[in-house]
Amino acid sequence: MRREPRPLTARQEAVLAVIRSSLADHGHGPTVREIGARVGLSSTSSVAHQLGRLEARG
Repeated sequence: MRREPRPLTARQEAVLAVIRSSLADHGHGPTVREIGARVGLSSTSSVAHQLGRLEARG
């Protein structure tokens, strides 16, 4: 029996939106610091954690 994947958290959605926006506007992804500034995370470690969680989800 397969489980439905859990929806993204609000923070994960925000990080993903920043990445998509940067790709569309500039043709490349944002830096970790740029992501943090746009989603309200002051620690690059926190941003890296969110990116890791997104990567683990595929």
